[in-house]
Amino acid sequence: MRRAASLFALALACCITIAAAPARAAAPGWSVVTADDSELTRRIERDLYARLARIARLPQKVTIAIGPVALRRAVTQRREGMVFSAYTSSQVLHQVIAKVDEPYISGIYAEPSPMDQLQLIALLYKRPVAVAAIVSAEAEFLSTLVPGLTLERIAPEGGDINQALNRVADVPVLLAWPDRAVFNSENVRNILLSTYRHGQGVIGFSADMVSSGALATTYSTPEDINIQIVETLAQYEASGQLGPPQFPRYFRTAINEGLARSLKVPVSDAARTFERRPGAAR
Repeated sequence: MRRAASLFALALACCITIAAAPARAAAPGWSVVTADDSELTRRIERDLYARLARIARLPQKVTIAIGPVALRRAVTQRREGMVFSAYTSSQVLHQVIAKVDEPYISGIYAEPSPMDQLQLIALLYKRPVAVAAIVSAEAEFLSTLVPGLTLERIAPEGGDINQALNRVADVPVLLAWPDRAVFNSENVRNILLSTYRHGQGVIGFSADMVSSGALATTYSTPEDINIQIVETLAQYEASGQLGPPQFPRYFRTAINEGLARSLKVPVSDAARTFERRPGAAR
């Protein structure tokens, strides 16, 4: 489950384009739009429909878009109501929101909360450490989310990732962000190899990155995200306010124990068990 969920999150964060699929009919007040017919998407959709049965009627119609292709389709075809994005990166969602004239889009980002990632870093290193992130202008909003983060900027097109990595080589921890100008399927392994040579720990944005050579990450399963979708819509049903997009609320942690030993990062049980599950006290 972990690998499938993380691969799905990585694919969506990198905006892999897939053919659009029609929306299924739903109860009054909401519908679900998907963009492919893969086994994982069907699993997400089945689980989400079962959980949405508790939602009776919403203040406005809400179209739940699963992934970036479905999100763009839902926005293009919208005539009324709200669009709720899920399984789409914050970078892509911000780009979509910037192109509309009224605030009718909300959702849950695909990647982990940077604040949860920083807490994981504190549990791993047990001391204050500098953290850097390599981003393009399209992910500049990260600086407002994480005050004090060292940002190394790279050109959206044609930026030299190796030069950027060298400029932050002395920073102990690199926070990986799903920025298409920085990370892609062709260079991610080389980036992880370069940071290993620099003795840096990379906090990834998916569990699959940990399997590939990142030090650790928090990650959410599709069930975690679906529970949060339903909780958010239940709040909307009760209050009439949908609110802005948010990061995943529920998560667990993946740690590359072998890499941690190589980097001389002692992993505590507190780091291994760092999680937030549905029903736990917040």
